[in-house]
Order: sequence, then structure tokens, then C-alpha cells
Amino acid sequence: MPGFGDIVQKAFYLGVGLASYASEKAGGKLAELRSQVQKLADEMVAKGEMNTEEARRFVEDMMKQAQHDSVPGEAYQKTPPSEPRRIDILEDDEEATGKEAKKENKDHGDNVNQLRDQVRELQEELKRLQREP
Repeated sequence: MPGFGDIVQKAFYLGVGLASYASEKAGGKLAELRSQVQKLADEMVAKGEMNTEEARRFVEDMMKQAQHDSVPGEAYQKTPPSEPRRIDILEDDEEATGKEAKKENKDHGDNVNQLRDQVRELQEELKRLQREP
């Protein structure tokens, strides 16, 4: 019959093995996410929607956000912003130019929203895969 020390040692090794496996799986998913975000950024650069510097920052920001969101329990500990959101009130003459700008940005905004949705879905899949044993 194994002693208590053997059981503790086996439990420890099991925990280390599980942690290592989860780390490898998460690392693979992060690498996959990085390549997909990089491909997305490259496509946006090719279309002229952003320059190479913006694309580099976009990829870095998305990876930081994915790594930050992957920390267990941290999603529930987010603190609210330190100051309220600012709301700009437009006058009547400003509304016309604002509507024109919105119309021009709508075409670009639809594409950006689709990209954001894709990234959000990838982040959710990454979180789901990190929770799986």
C-alpha cells in the first residue's frame, strides 16, 4: 500500500502535468490567433484601410487583449473606468456634417465591425479551449 507521501507526490506530478498540457495547448491557440490576426492586418494593409505601423499596433493590441482575457478569474475583476464616458452634444449645424461623416464612415465601419466580430469569436474560442482539460 502506497504511503501518504507517494500519493502527495503523484498528485503534485499530476498537477504539474496538467498545467504543462494546458500551457502548451494555450500557447498553440495563441500562436494560431496571432497568425489569423496578422493575416487580417495584412489584408487591411493591402486594401489601404491601415498602414503598416497601424497594422503592427493592431496585432500587438489584439495579442495583449487575448493574453489579458485568458487569465482565469480576471474577467470578473475588471474595474469600471475612473471617470464617466464623455458625451458630445452637437448643435443643429453640426449635425449635418456629423451625419455626412457617419455616412462615409459607415462603409468602413461595417468592415471593421465584421473584423471585430471575428476577433471576438476567436477570443471566445480561445477561452473555451483553455477551460477544457
